[in-house]
Amino acid sequence: MTLRVEAVGSADLAPFIADLARLRSTVFREFPYLYEGGPAYEEAYLRTYLDAPDAVVLLARDGGRVVGASSALPLTQETEEIRAPFAGSEFDERDVLYLGESVLLPEYRGRGLGHAFFDGREAHARSLGLGVTAFCAVQRPEDHPLRPQSYRPLHAFWAARGYVERPDLHTTLSWPDLGEARDTPKPMRFWVRQNLT
Repeated sequence: MTLRVEAVGSADLAPFIADLARLRSTVFREFPYLYEGGPAYEEAYLRTYLDAPDAVVLLARDGGRVVGASSALPLTQETEEIRAPFAGSEFDERDVLYLGESVLLPEYRGRGLGHAFFDGREAHARSLGLGVTAFCAVQRPEDHPLRPQSYRPLHAFWAARGYVERPDLHTTLSWPDLGEARDTPKPMRFWVRQNLT
């Protein structure tokens, strides 16, 4: 099979929503997200990208199968929880592309797709004339009982891509952890890259 990454805009995303929902539900069960959600919730969440005119999703496909994805949209088109930390910061939210989640099936990791996802989203920021990209990552304690021995955070990878961790930019998002029946709040911290243009 041929492994390739392609950018799909919001207008062309609808046929991939069910595949993306299944992929996200599978990958987000892993540490550090430990997500106890399902495809129905994910499909509803992903529909936000259909309504955001400047959104993009990078799809990694092995033949016709979607094996990974990475999303982005202008910060001005994001939810209040994502936008609020930037109010009063040195950043103008109109100059920021928010990088949503990247998900990739385990057997496809280590093949350069993480770089391809960042390259594609940063190129999208430049095409929109935006000079800043940012994303947030969940904060889990070092001694979390479900943290695998083999787990390695992606901090070094993000830093090598030019992203700076910003403890002053943080928010809280909620979802059910594995084994939970209801949403619980999770602390999220932002990473930011400037001077893209």
